[in-house]
Amino acid sequence: MGAPLYRGLYYGNIAPMSSSSRPVYLRLRDEIAAGIIDGRYPEGAVLPSVRAFATEQGANPLTVAKAYQQFQDEGLVTVQRGIGMFVAPGAATALLARERQTFLRDEWPEIAGRIRRLGLSLADLAELA
Repeated sequence: MGAPLYRGLYYGNIAPMSSSSRPVYLRLRDEIAAGIIDGRYPEGAVLPSVRAFATEQGANPLTVAKAYQQFQDEGLVTVQRGIGMFVAPGAATALLARERQTFLRDEWPEIAGRIRRLGLSLADLAELA
């Protein structure tokens, strides 16, 4: 699988829509955010249409529209009526900063604790990287 993004999701290979307790629109949002961060949807690029993304992900178009609306509300995408939704300038930087903050706040303490309990050194970890 790809690298984890938000709370156990994997970008590039999203978990099936029915396999998580997280709301579907949040998982869809995470998948889009991952695409923006990793460059699949660079600044200025058009996002897939609601219908196309819904078909690709096996989701309801209204659910995809809800995920897209959040990006619009946050200024991460711009809409050109009749043309599509485009990734806004600075969206990747903003999303990456948010992801880093979320990781350090929500995930790192548990990971760091496990590393200490297992007695792993920086050299052990660097060897795996």
